[in-house]
Amino acid sequence: QVQLVESGGGLVQPGGSLRLSCAASGFAFRSFGMNWYRQGPGKERELVAGITSVGGVTNYADSVKGRFTISRDNAKNTVSLQMNTLKPEDTAVYYCNAENIWYGKAYWGQGTQVTVSS
Repeated sequence: QVQLVESGGGLVQPGGSLRLSCAASGFAFRSFGMNWYRQGPGKERELVAGITSVGGVTNYADSVKGRFTISRDNAKNTVSLQMNTLKPEDTAVYYCNAENIWYGKAYWGQGTQVTVSS
């Protein structure tokens, strides 16, 4: 059974930091690119950051470059998103996503709420 379980969300003041984690199971984690998406109130879901299965190449949305860092631990089947200098516009539900284009497979977590407010 495929599972992606996010944790680490919460309420933080502007300028603060949070670290999101996603624990994966039930599929070949090393073969999947891992991504974090978010969906803010009244907005469409958007890609925040991604990391490839091979080489660990990362990419980021322009809005989070220099503030967020994605990383993965293939030994522990986890992917993390370190979020620094948070802004109110970062408020959203954050989703962990696993994707393998060659297999035509994509999996989603249930999401974790991040609220940035004073």
